[in-house]
Amino acid sequence: MATNEIKTRVNEFESTIGGVTVHGKAHSLSAWFVLALRLMMGYAFLYSGWDKITAAEPFSATGYLMNAVPAESPLVDMFHWMGSTPWFADFLTIAVPWGELLIGLALLVGALTRLAAFFGAFMMLMFYFSNWDVAHGLINGDFAYMLVFLAVAAFGAGRILGLDAIIEQYDLGGEALVERYPKLRYVLG
Repeated sequence: MATNEIKTRVNEFESTIGGVTVHGKAHSLSAWFVLALRLMMGYAFLYSGWDKITAAEPFSATGYLMNAVPAESPLVDMFHWMGSTPWFADFLTIAVPWGELLIGLALLVGALTRLAAFFGAFMMLMFYFSNWDVAHGLINGDFAYMLVFLAVAAFGAGRILGLDAIIEQYDLGGEALVERYPKLRYVLG
């Protein structure tokens, strides 16, 4: 007697990199935790950017890069170059606070989530090296936040109560936006 089995892989994920395959099964509450991570990082970055933009004393990338980066940082020379190159320091003085604000806003509303998370992870990587302190090991808060941003991107957190779910399905003459332009999945989600 033949039976028809329907195998579902709900809440399962799998990836192969360099010939190594990992497989996992998420708990049904995982979507809520991913949403919480997205909202937490969104609020943290929105607040940090807003605080820098509205501060009584204007944010200065030059002051930070030239005076706050520890000499032990493997990238100290690069940070000093950034701080001593006027056009680059001026760019960072605008890009850091506004970047934080826009990344935070994008994460809070769940729009362009992967793009925002990528830039958030990049900023945290730069903060990791500019705040270099390995007294308690190589892993610190900056490194952990970088991984949170990468998790938000990897799990498509913008699709969970976010605008990315709506944007991806925007109808273009009977075809969803991401079906017509599949590369948008790299910035949405």
